[in-house]
Amino acid sequence: MSTPRVDYGTLFAATPSPYLVLAPDLQIVAVNDAYLQAAGRTREELVGRYLFEVHPDNPDDPAATGVSNVAASLDRVLRTKQPDTMAVQKYDLAVTGRPGVFQERWWSPVNTPVLGPGGEVQWIIHRVEDMTDFMLSRPLRAEPGIAATELGGGGIEAELFTRAQDLQVLNEELRHAHDWERRTALALQAVMLHSPDLAGHSEIAVRYMPATRSLNVCGDWYDVVDLPDEKFTVAVGDVVGHGLEAAAVMGMLRSALSAAVRAISEPGKAMDVLSGYARTFESALATTAVKAVVDRRNRRITYTSAGHLPPVLCRPDGTTVLLDQATDPPLGALTDQRPRPQATVHYMPGDTLVLYTDGLVERRGEDIDAGLLRLTDAVARHARLSPDDLADTLLTRLGVADGGPDDIALIIVRL
Repeated sequence: MSTPRVDYGTLFAATPSPYLVLAPDLQIVAVNDAYLQAAGRTREELVGRYLFEVHPDNPDDPAATGVSNVAASLDRVLRTKQPDTMAVQKYDLAVTGRPGVFQERWWSPVNTPVLGPGGEVQWIIHRVEDMTDFMLSRPLRAEPGIAATELGGGGIEAELFTRAQDLQVLNEELRHAHDWERRTALALQAVMLHSPDLAGHSEIAVRYMPATRSLNVCGDWYDVVDLPDEKFTVAVGDVVGHGLEAAAVMGMLRSALSAAVRAISEPGKAMDVLSGYARTFESALATTAVKAVVDRRNRRITYTSAGHLPPVLCRPDGTTVLLDQATDPPLGALTDQRPRPQATVHYMPGDTLVLYTDGLVERRGEDIDAGLLRLTDAVARHARLSPDDLADTLLTRLGVADGGPDDIALIIVRL
């Protein structure tokens, strides 16, 4: 039995709740019959016009906030790409055919984004419920000297309305506080991740993606450091956790390793220094990191890993090698004095070196080997792309082009 085709246009027109559809520039592109009835307008009066041109504030009400409140909600939807539910709004409507005459109206609005194929906001669905009869049938404000409990049944509604308005103000304050905290965190992280030597390496591409649902700051890091004798080092690391605390620990560890490798060219010994430093504060324990020194003169890579996933070395013909011959436990886990291992592998011009953190390959409920196989297959298939194109391709192929549940740091080096 075949499923009958749904006529979504007819369905939208018949929906009992009032709806209109807005373009990102807030022009009205569609309305349903219930909205026309609630607003007392015709479709010709609304479609194709700017929302606040047909629904301005009442000029005779100096306390009118309808336009500013709805505009702020729509702006949040465009910025966050998330639905926004508003408190009950007093938003008077202009009476058709009577210029300058407004009718008192109360609305309960919800604004919902509709995303296009590229993730952009393509439309906004503006749904409202007309609360006018309910609000006008009950006293909203007590006269001076009269307690809310003396208003009878209307006192509860008045209290609920007042609390709804207070909650909207509080939510707006929280949004501003969150935005300020996020901007501060991003500025701090930009300073901590500054890698001046990276600018001199057109053959290196980096990608840095904090976990979704975070402050856009994370505990992963990357680094590129130039060394004498035609050498340079690349590194990635992963601090447990997300947010500001993890980012602060990341900054300390990254700086310590960057300083150590400038004084100690052997990656194993430099990682030993970092491991000793990590033991001095608890929040750095269990951090993983991998560092590789690229010797361009002798065409070799010397690497070491502190509990981190292995880098991938890929030949131009698509042959891949996991650099997993020098792995020890995470930072701070060793208490004996034996040096961390390091291993050396030779490379040929045109080879590609890939360092990454676990957010690129790990998936909940899946063995890590499946993620590594997915990564090596993707690198092998696209080994001839430029480092920048390869970085973007890997994020797409591994399903994290728009971020994932964990932080991601990625370095691509064309050798």
